[in-house]
Amino acid sequence: MLQISKLMPQGAGLAPVLIKRAATVELDWDVRQKSRFDATDSQGRTLGIFLPRGTVVRGGDVLVAEDGSLIQVIAAPQPVLVITTCSAHGSPFDLTRAAYHLGNRHVPIELQPDHLKIEPDHVLADMLRALHLTVREATEAFEPEGGAYSATGHSHAPHVHGAAHDHSPAAPAAKPKPISIPIAAAAPHVHGPGCNHGHGHHP
Repeated sequence: MLQISKLMPQGAGLAPVLIKRAATVELDWDVRQKSRFDATDSQGRTLGIFLPRGTVVRGGDVLVAEDGSLIQVIAAPQPVLVITTCSAHGSPFDLTRAAYHLGNRHVPIELQPDHLKIEPDHVLADMLRALHLTVREATEAFEPEGGAYSATGHSHAPHVHGAAHDHSPAAPAAKPKPISIPIAAAAPHVHGPGCNHGHGHHP
């Protein structure tokens, strides 16, 4: 078994040619949120991964083995629910409302400009349809949002603010008042042929 205890987020610092030549390993989200697990790479090698506790592995990260070899992580396609606005009756705010309710339930969510992704859950799917959203099943890579204070998220290069960009502590931003958005606030609408989100029933 090839031992691995080092991870390079998104292969930072590695030459692209080295990453291109590296072996790969496909891992779904359930495995990638663990810091200790076994896997098999594209060369058939058994990998024993022992990363610092709390480490979350992302697609595009590079694992460094004890012998110096590199293994690039690929986010494996897995069953997900893709959530989009209703083309006939929806609005962009519907996705914001959905993210709010899912976040309250501590559900892992992948955020995209025009859709959300979550792991399959028929109860949540029914709730989202009640909010006038379209929910479809798919098999795709799943990269849920990390916590705001997560140390394992994607790294960002330092940036410099111009003179007009003030972060002075002397002028703190006003705290917005919390807004309650009950599910019942969603206004009812009539489903037409252009609104593709029928309400499923489950035993």
